[in-house]
Amino acid sequence: MVATAATSSFFPVTSPSPDSGGAGSKLGGGPANLGGLKSKSVSSGGLKAKAQAPLKINGTTVVTSKEILKHEDDLPSPPPRTFINQLPDWSMLLAAITTIFLAAEKQWMMLDWKPRRPDMLIDPFGIGKIVQDGLVFRENFSIRSYEIGADRTASIETVMNHLQETALNHVKSAGLLGDGFGSTPEMCKKNLIWVVTRMQVVVDRYPTWGDVVQVDTWASGSGKNAMRRDWVLRDCKTGEILTRASSVWVMMNKLTRRLSKIPEEVRQEIGSYFVDSDPILEEDNRKLTKLDDNTADYIRTGLSSRWSDLDINQHVNNVKYIDWILESAPQPILESHELSSVTLEYRRECGRDSVLDSLTAVSGADMGNLAHSGHVECKHLLRLENGAEIVRGRTEWRPKPMNNIGVVNQVPAEST
Repeated sequence: MVATAATSSFFPVTSPSPDSGGAGSKLGGGPANLGGLKSKSVSSGGLKAKAQAPLKINGTTVVTSKEILKHEDDLPSPPPRTFINQLPDWSMLLAAITTIFLAAEKQWMMLDWKPRRPDMLIDPFGIGKIVQDGLVFRENFSIRSYEIGADRTASIETVMNHLQETALNHVKSAGLLGDGFGSTPEMCKKNLIWVVTRMQVVVDRYPTWGDVVQVDTWASGSGKNAMRRDWVLRDCKTGEILTRASSVWVMMNKLTRRLSKIPEEVRQEIGSYFVDSDPILEEDNRKLTKLDDNTADYIRTGLSSRWSDLDINQHVNNVKYIDWILESAPQPILESHELSSVTLEYRRECGRDSVLDSLTAVSGADMGNLAHSGHVECKHLLRLENGAEIVRGRTEWRPKPMNNIGVVNQVPAEST
């Protein structure tokens, strides 16, 4: 009997359906048989059924087939088994893979930023690296298509921008960048900024589209209250020197806009990064003469500074002055010659909404026969409308290579 009851619990007997004869119908023509035990019938005269105690066999409670069926009816039916819901949960797998990759990337970022050689400090952001005992900063640049001109070479503005970018990244990589444009933390406390007073650039060859150039820069002391910064720009593939540049910088109070001495706190902050070396270029001591309306050969007026010309120190970026100087350079020189050197003396800062005049005087050249004139020298002046000097300059030009001249001559003339 125990075996029969246990078997009935695993293989329940199907209960009669409501429309198979009502409560008085019997399964198999007789009363329901639970393993040889007869259940009491329920009277049909509206009388209440007597409560039935749990069935026990040898002291063990036995679950009847009716109770099992009632319990199964209360449970929600599982969805039908199909090919789709038998597949693994791909979202969980994808989440696990993503977590693994993120963890691996984090470990990679944190592991190997230490220098592999004692003479090289690698910037964790991939901007550049500090070499030669931490005193020289090196950075590579790829010449983009929008950085070249009509003769398929990089412009002088491109070269100057790369020099400036390298100088700022040098300060940043050395951990000296405060809340300013190249200002150190001590300079920020005293409202001091760097301003350039003199810039000298010599270009031996201009890079072309797709070239990768390598720029080295370092800083040195210059007198008691100035700093000198030098650059060397090379062809990254051949090591050929393309450009050399040297500049002198002084400090200015950004609130009063007056020049300032270098405070002792700032000197201690930056002094350990100075290189004891001679300038990369021999200084051109020739005096830059002042031009006026009578001595200038070409004058371009009405040049105005725009909001996009300002840097975060709220004055025109020094590279913009090169563009304004060339505005008054004669077109025949621009077409047949390329700029080989430039020397600039910055006299005054230029702010927003300033209107300037650009003056140029050509010396030692026959403008009607530039193709056979060889090198050409020009003098320049940028001034405000009221006559105040902004920049004095000198440029030297050499004939362009013949292939570049041919390219320029292929540019279609403007239709009238």
